Amino acid sequence: MAVVIPEHAEGEHPRHAGAPPALVKFHAPEIVFGEGSLVEAAHAAARLGGIRPMLVTDPGLIEAGWTDELVRHLCDQGLAPTVWSGITPNPKDHEVAAGYEVYRERGCDVLVGLGGGSVIDAAKAVAVLSANGGNILDYEGVDRAAVPIPPMVMVPSTSGTGADVSQFCVVTDTLRGTKITIIGRSLVPDLTVIDPRLLTTMPEDLNAATGLDALTHGIEAFVSRAHNPLTDHHALRAVGMVTGTLVRTIDEPMFMPARATMAQASLEAGLAFTNAILGATHAMSHQVGGLLDLPHGVVNGVLLPHVIRFNGAADPAPFVEIAATLGLEEAHGPADAAVAAVAGRVDDLARQVGVPRGLRRLGVREDDLARLADGALHDACMATNPRPATHEQMLELFRVAL
Repeated sequence: MAVVIPEHAEGEHPRHAGAPPALVKFHAPEIVFGEGSLVEAAHAAARLGGIRPMLVTDPGLIEAGWTDELVRHLCDQGLAPTVWSGITPNPKDHEVAAGYEVYRERGCDVLVGLGGGSVIDAAKAVAVLSANGGNILDYEGVDRAAVPIPPMVMVPSTSGTGADVSQFCVVTDTLRGTKITIIGRSLVPDLTVIDPRLLTTMPEDLNAATGLDALTHGIEAFVSRAHNPLTDHHALRAVGMVTGTLVRTIDEPMFMPARATMAQASLEAGLAFTNAILGATHAMSHQVGGLLDLPHGVVNGVLLPHVIRFNGAADPAPFVEIAATLGLEEAHGPADAAVAAVAGRVDDLARQVGVPRGLRRLGVREDDLARLADGALHDACMATNPRPATHEQMLELFRVAL
């Protein structure tokens, strides 16, 4: 997998460099979307040749009853599923190793992930090990897993991570206290089944966090150095959907039209970022989340306004389009005013859904900043951030967000 970054003049955002890129690649799984579609995951597992699928999930999905429903559907297809739920939020390297042992011992042949981003990332990581062996940390970076992995069917239960359509897998390195990113075309699932019913059992804080993650995906994909006309469309739609809908899903959790909109927002954001990649917000968030085992979307909600201002100081033009999508008056004025307005709108939304103001309230200390800055600069997501950063600039970004 190679990230295509169009050539453009120094300091000029590729969106405004003239002709569109000569080559555009767009990766996506087969998508099934709609209320009551959960049964399709079982049909897909059988169609992909599964006999003994491994159903990766978590205790919350088991308690909510979704795991039992999917197990029934799998059994109705004549399959013999193994359920594994030994996952905590932000899947750990040792948890992935334990999941792989279950997969191997039970002779499983298809991965079915039912849950949020942590579950889906864990399922992907187990798939990598089942075909390639070794330690999951060995596969950090781009296209490090050489052997084709088993078929994967994903059923997201949150509206934001986009892991069900992405070529990313994020795992916590517990020894170093950081997150590693594994990237590869093979990590795009064969099929994603998006049933908005599952979103109604999300805890409110998870709903807020994953929604902010989707917003971050949309904005970072839109300004990414690897964006293209196909990703732009999905990115802007996601930004508009999240900002217009997230609060309502918190106020009226059983209102299905809003849940369906957020499910689509997550999907559109995922399609955008898996093809355009991301930027500094995610590079920084991976470090904070790995250090303190924090909810990824909450950290994004704290960091995103600061990164918008940082990137907008170098090239404000893309943020004018984002401001227009959000219906902000500043879209019709100076570009730097649009940057400030977009950052302010994101900050307001984060406050509305309960995100604290500043990393310090999440447990980050001044003494952590140098380590966090160094890790962020080495994160794969920095390659497509529209503005390069020095160590001092990254350190200052963290300090401002503290």
